[in-house]
Amino acid sequence: MYSPSPSRYEHLSTAFNRCGNSGVLLPKVSLGFWHNFGADAPFERSRAITRYAFDHGVTHFDFANNYGVPAGSAEETMGRLMDEDFRPFRDELFISTKAGYGMWEGPYGEWGSRKYLVSSLDQSLRRMKIDYVDLFYSHRFDPDTPVEETLQTLVDVVRAGKALYVGISNWPLDPLQQAVSYLRDRDVPLLIYQGRLNMLNREPMDNGILSFCREQGIGFIAYSPLAQGLLTDRYLDGIPADSRMAKEHFLTSDRRTPQLLSYLKDLQQEAASNNRTIAQEALRWVLDRQGVTSVIVGASSVAQLESNLQI
Repeated sequence: MYSPSPSRYEHLSTAFNRCGNSGVLLPKVSLGFWHNFGADAPFERSRAITRYAFDHGVTHFDFANNYGVPAGSAEETMGRLMDEDFRPFRDELFISTKAGYGMWEGPYGEWGSRKYLVSSLDQSLRRMKIDYVDLFYSHRFDPDTPVEETLQTLVDVVRAGKALYVGISNWPLDPLQQAVSYLRDRDVPLLIYQGRLNMLNREPMDNGILSFCREQGIGFIAYSPLAQGLLTDRYLDGIPADSRMAKEHFLTSDRRTPQLLSYLKDLQQEAASNNRTIAQEALRWVLDRQGVTSVIVGASSVAQLESNLQI
């Protein structure tokens, strides 16, 4: 039986941030299950990474219905971890999942309808073998479904006890503003916004979403803080055969430009002056943006996660 480290919360005051104006504290570094946790990954490696995270105070595990290869298998991995390791510690975990992108065939398998969102959440709960998620997101804005339908569904899954909080990911500013008002009027305030933010992509800063969330007391959690591995030393000397770029999956080789390499070498020097790696410097940069609650990092090994937690 797994026994977590008794010192996992010894740095609670410095390793966690309050999520907006809520009662929720999130670790500054959260563990994302987008890659490396599906059925195509060795279960024991997934288990070792997840245990290491929890042993070091990472209580927030971030999922979506379609994470893993095949889609849904990352949540199935979590279901096995719940059965074998984490069920006694469920109340210490903050588990989030999302629905919005394509998950099954037919007209009800994606976007933002009530039919899709409720069905997807029910499937996610079954896969993870839990009764509720702590946080349920609308994963993307649906321009063809009335926004009130999507938002009322978020309200209703909370009232049904299937989620404790709701979040929004990848929505433009205008519908986000409408969502904040709608949800607040129904006593299910928006907890958090999830958006892509890193040193190479500052869109939430440029389009006003980060400042809006801060002004409204809404948390902000950054995904892809390392730009899918670009903001590391992994590609400085070439493209490793086992890398995401080599597989041309989500990260293509044309991103490795002379301009990027020059930027990374300058960043490497700056990081070294701070006794950090490029990745650590990039994570620190995101966390230093005013209004950012947490960053979501993936991991393909315990060593990689260990390094990313040392920020």
